[in-house]
Amino acid sequence: MSKGLGGGNLGGFIKHAQEMQKRIAEVQENLKNRVVEGSSGGGMVTAYVNGHQEIVKLKIDPKAVDPDDVEMLEDLIVAAVSQAVKKSKDLQKEELGKVTGGLSIPGMM
Repeated sequence: MSKGLGGGNLGGFIKHAQEMQKRIAEVQENLKNRVVEGSSGGGMVTAYVNGHQEIVKLKIDPKAVDPDDVEMLEDLIVAAVSQAVKKSKDLQKEELGKVTGGLSIPGMM
């Protein structure tokens, strides 16, 4: 008779799942302190985003500030933030993938 998940392997499966959950929590905590950057306009606007997709800093070169063309500055900010958020999501996926072995867990990525 095969033990499968119902036999003696269930305890091992649960223990493995708990260990993975703990490692995922550690990775998520570490991601809070990891920062990536995205820039636009040849570096005139740089957005810094942590591994939780939170903007932690925004740097704007004074040359990018033109009162007659605010729309351009807005576009540069959106582009820089979008790039940084994408990099942050990629970082999160990569780091969590190391723990989960590439297994996609709903709500985690």
